[in-house]
Amino acid sequence: MFDFRLQVFRAVARRLSFTKAAAELFITQPAVTRHIHELENQFKLKLFERSGSRISLTVAGETLLQHTENIFAMYHSLEFDMNNLADKHSGLLRIGASTTVAQYVIPPVLADFHKKFKQVNLTLDNSNTEHIEQGLLQKGYDLGIVEGRTRSPSIRYTEFIMDHLVLVCNPSHPLAKKDQIRPEELKKIPLLLREPGSGTLEVVLHALKGCQIKRSELQVEMQLGSSESIKSYLKHSNCMAFLSVHAIQQEMRGHEYSILPVKGLVIQRPFYFIQAQGSLDQLATLFIRFAKYHSGSFPAMPS
Repeated sequence: MFDFRLQVFRAVARRLSFTKAAAELFITQPAVTRHIHELENQFKLKLFERSGSRISLTVAGETLLQHTENIFAMYHSLEFDMNNLADKHSGLLRIGASTTVAQYVIPPVLADFHKKFKQVNLTLDNSNTEHIEQGLLQKGYDLGIVEGRTRSPSIRYTEFIMDHLVLVCNPSHPLAKKDQIRPEELKKIPLLLREPGSGTLEVVLHALKGCQIKRSELQVEMQLGSSESIKSYLKHSNCMAFLSVHAIQQEMRGHEYSILPVKGLVIQRPFYFIQAQGSLDQLATLFIRFAKYHSGSFPAMPS
């Protein structure tokens, strides 16, 4: 119902990469380039600045992206409303979410869902990924939303949105002003990690393994049970920690933390909806559709 060229532009603008946009949309890179050129010719404005292999949005590109996001949000709202116009939904939906999702990602979706479906009673429990998966299999939840790389054959996983984990420290940290550090320097830095069973911990250790860094080589000062406790600890120490960008959005606006890039280390993870295999809970399916349609309101992940 909308111009496919806007979908291509949105993918390039979010990823700041023609190659990544092509992979995301399952089209060729020359096709992506053609669609962007057609938009630039249509508006008679450059949408991207090119500097070697890197691209950035122009002022016109920023403006078009803002309008494109609004168009997609309106389209998704229209599609969702039309699909559910004849349906009346009521009942209880029990959701279990891992800590990062429950604290920072899903509450706005719950609020919007409740406004639209007032006859559906929602409950939300939060714990780490391992406990949520166990609770789902024990029929304590109708739907789970988790992070991490665990794969149980008894569970069906549906990708929700992508998350990005970054290395965070107190702005007064001696390394805070550096452009980046090498992966091996992580072995000398006191780190805070999440607790065993945490999806965040699992993803971080897996990513570090790719840099030939083992858990035993890290200087782990402490393991804490939530992002909030880690954030509070960081304000009073020279430790560092890997945290979700969702967990630090507000603080970064106030310059309360610094992000320290690690050369060659990019930690991305999807958040997943999880359901027991064979489960056909209608309210859970409705919520998944609603949340995915509204996922465009979440901030784009860093490239």
